[in-house]
Amino acid sequence: MKKMIGSALVGTGLAAAALTLSATAHAESAAITIGQLEAQGFNVKIDRIGSAPLNQCVVTDVRNPRDRTELVRVRGRAGDRDFIPVVVERTITVSLDCSR
Repeated sequence: MKKMIGSALVGTGLAAAALTLSATAHAESAAITIGQLEAQGFNVKIDRIGSAPLNQCVVTDVRNPRDRTELVRVRGRAGDRDFIPVVVERTITVSLDCSR
């Protein structure tokens, strides 16, 4: 049986990874940054300024990494039951400047 517990920020590891990507994303193309995040399992939300094609956009920010978890009941070694959080969705927001 599953019980949903809503969105929660993952600890410092996820936040640190997003900040690292944010610092290096400015030098990379938007498509590469988005692809890397999707490869890590993120559902990437994009906000953009301008209407240029993606290959002409510049990443201005990577923020709001979130994991949505659900509690899943598991049976322990002694036959007791416990609940553990399981990540069911990861989202992150990428801001693009496509005004060039």
